[in-house]
Amino acid sequence: MPLALPRFYPVIDRSIRPDLSLQQIARVLAGAGVRLVQLRAKQASSGALLAEAKELRSFLPPEISLIINDRADVAQLSRAAGVHLGQDDLPPAPARRLLGPDELIGFSTHNLEQIEAAASAPVDYLAFGPIFPTATKAGTQPVVGCAGLREVRKRTSKPLVAIGGITAANAAQVIEAGADSVAVISGWLAAEDIPARLEEFRSALGRLD
Repeated sequence: MPLALPRFYPVIDRSIRPDLSLQQIARVLAGAGVRLVQLRAKQASSGALLAEAKELRSFLPPEISLIINDRADVAQLSRAAGVHLGQDDLPPAPARRLLGPDELIGFSTHNLEQIEAAASAPVDYLAFGPIFPTATKAGTQPVVGCAGLREVRKRTSKPLVAIGGITAANAAQVIEAGADSVAVISGWLAAEDIPARLEEFRSALGRLD
């Protein structure tokens, strides 16, 4: 059975909100009813990322699955629900051998060639983007827009997560273009009132879970 992705996929990056503790962030997300969250810490050492992952897991209720960005080893050691891999990370096949058959593996793609190459990869979902301009990731790939997303939707049956510059104002059109879920980083985490912003996303998407 294909993975049933939540409509809203929040990504935590502490560099965006160093004023908030992981406990505070976990409490807000749990209160909003999300069920899948990714921890991203591009500049953290392996030890620091592992410590953050274990800390965050201790604050998240069991109904929220934690995905670790980039690091399959940290996902395994922290007993997270899975890993999200980029094009330059450990390839999906060895990551699957490391994590086993039941853990979630997501894989980032940025063009049709990568989508087609991932068709036979042992991954549970594909991320595609950036859909819109974004300042969150340095050296990002070319913006693909909703037109690119529609084309990709025709080329894969795997669950599809759209990412890049997604806000409460444009999230609905991304879902209409074929995404199963929207991954959002600064669009929710940088908000002055995060609970209110999450409600804006709920209104735009119909649901968060």
